[in-house]
Amino acid sequence: MIVLLYNSISGAGNGKKQAQKAMHFLAQKQFPYISYCDNWPETFDSDQTIWLFGGDGTMNFFLNKYGLIANPIALFAGGTGNDVHYKLYGVKSTEEMCDFLLHKAVEKATDVAQCNGEYFINGVGIGFDGEVLKGMSKIRKLGGHLGYLTQVLKVIFAYKEVAFQLAFTGKTENQKLLLLNIANSDRTGGGFMISPLADMHDGKLNLLRCHALPIFKRLRYLPIIQKGKHLGLPFIEHETLSNIQVQTDKSVSYQLDGELREANRFEIEMCKGKVWLLG
Repeated sequence: MIVLLYNSISGAGNGKKQAQKAMHFLAQKQFPYISYCDNWPETFDSDQTIWLFGGDGTMNFFLNKYGLIANPIALFAGGTGNDVHYKLYGVKSTEEMCDFLLHKAVEKATDVAQCNGEYFINGVGIGFDGEVLKGMSKIRKLGGHLGYLTQVLKVIFAYKEVAFQLAFTGKTENQKLLLLNIANSDRTGGGFMISPLADMHDGKLNLLRCHALPIFKRLRYLPIIQKGKHLGLPFIEHETLSNIQVQTDKSVSYQLDGELREANRFEIEMCKGKVWLLG
């Protein structure tokens, strides 16, 4: 049995539209399904396959509502940025996704991590990313990548580097950083390749740090960072780890799979369990 889960507002209603297309497809092919809009069930039967319609935030909500369940899960591109979807499936129409999931997809054990007790599957961006996400209404209006890029350009001119204390792999470092990202996958912001070596199936988190830069260099290197060609730059540090503790000198905004949060202490670690994504 296929269970379709969606909400009425994800992606300005795009998630709901895709779910309706999928229901039509399944009905035509005579595949049994059950659907839920907004009011999702409390649990699932072990033989049920779950189709989610939404973006990274929808997947994040699902993980934190149900935990690391064993049911196979698919994610349709029904949100704003859809970074997890495009990482897993590339560009597919709703009908192509349905056909792929029914006939070709296989279950993959996929890494999940936690930040301050909340699950995430894509990544955490502290400071700069959080300030960008404060303009989420504009991001939604313009669309994932274009909206995110517009907000990035706005924040670039005004953002002041944050003082971080980082504890990982047996050492403690104090740094002022423009960007701090802990990634489980390589895409964020609708296609920014912030952590191009991150892989959801390797059991590792990728720590990426961008040190303080003047405004003209922020603008100069933005296209390079956007394309994921920045790891060799002298102001970039990148390494893999399984856990990290972060503290800031003041409460800062951060994004967790595209969801806005605020804190000044962060406990981030790779989980021992996994979720089973269809891909």
